[in-house]
Amino acid sequence: MSVCIKDNIQNMNLVIGCTVGCSYCYARNNVKRYYIIDDFSKPEFFPKKLRLMEKKRPQNFLLTGMSDLAGWQPEWRDKVFAKIQENPQHQFLFLSKRPDLLNFETDLENAWFGVTVTKKSELWRIDTLKANIRAKHYHVTFEPLFDDPGKVDLAGIDWIVVGTMTGAQSKKIRTAPEWAYSLVEQAHVLGIPAFMKEDLVPIISEENMIQEFPKQFVEVLEKQRKWNKKNSKK
Repeated sequence: MSVCIKDNIQNMNLVIGCTVGCSYCYARNNVKRYYIIDDFSKPEFFPKKLRLMEKKRPQNFLLTGMSDLAGWQPEWRDKVFAKIQENPQHQFLFLSKRPDLLNFETDLENAWFGVTVTKKSELWRIDTLKANIRAKHYHVTFEPLFDDPGKVDLAGIDWIVVGTMTGAQSKKIRTAPEWAYSLVEQAHVLGIPAFMKEDLVPIISEENMIQEFPKQFVEVLEKQRKWNKKNSKK
């Protein structure tokens, strides 16, 4: 049975809105449908949600499920980083498609910075990520894939995720099995864990799924189970 990434990494939407403007953006459609903010192209910060980080139950969190880190104001980022520092029981992930607009350094042990790559012409984002964000952990998400990314320089990357187009365009745009296999193989040569998202099951079949998490995420999930077991007895 395939593992659902959403069950292991939860969204915490501290910022909603994005200036990148991808035509296939599910977040923009959801914001418009549920009237979450007035204008998705103008990101908004919700600082009251920072208290969610204070939960004692360990969790892996994605903080950019409805935004792009490049669209965050520096003062928002500073407040979030300070809160991350106070809560080492969690792991926190960030994603961006515009690492060229970012430039900062952090020594946070539990923060992971990544880029989304959807085609070969976007591979520059990986090197720019490492150059512009001086951090402890890096990851790359290959989703959706519009063409074969080919040979990828994954040196210094700690985790990759591979997926495909979802929603209305999923019948027209699909990640080819050989692209997914190649990315996983390239990661494994360097000892990098790789996670195939559950939406790839219809394309490559469940028995061929590879779903690996970094050891830090696995440790959080193990602590989470112990926490659940301990507190269920109260």
